[in-house]
Amino acid sequence: MYTDGGSRGNPGPAGAGVYITDEHGKELAHVGKSLGIMTNNEAEYEAVLLGLLTMKKKFGKDKVKNFDIQIRMDSELCVRQLTHKYQIKENRLIPYFIKIHNMRVSEFSGVSFMHIPREENKKADALANMVMDREIGFQ
Repeated sequence: MYTDGGSRGNPGPAGAGVYITDEHGKELAHVGKSLGIMTNNEAEYEAVLLGLLTMKKKFGKDKVKNFDIQIRMDSELCVRQLTHKYQIKENRLIPYFIKIHNMRVSEFSGVSFMHIPREENKKADALANMVMDREIGFQ
């Protein structure tokens, strides 16, 4: 799963994009979501949540519990926070971290996080930008 979140203005109009593939790179799903006004980091966390919810909706709660899901994102900060390498210093991010943690414990047993270069995250980035452009009136 590739996820990306962004904000125009930081904080500003924000969007999230998710691109899901199988282990061979075949597309299984993609989604973009407008997030209202928030920071880039909040949008990155929202993208992870959107991805997990999309997986659950597409495949069902029982199946996803047994999936190995690698979440690839270009936000090094979020990856390091979600893998317990960095402390969360922004209080606004703590509820997102807790929600993702609780979902991993109760619904997704095989989730890992990987930092990737932006060039490898173009499809999720395009989805996030598409919904942000729509939010601010660009088509």
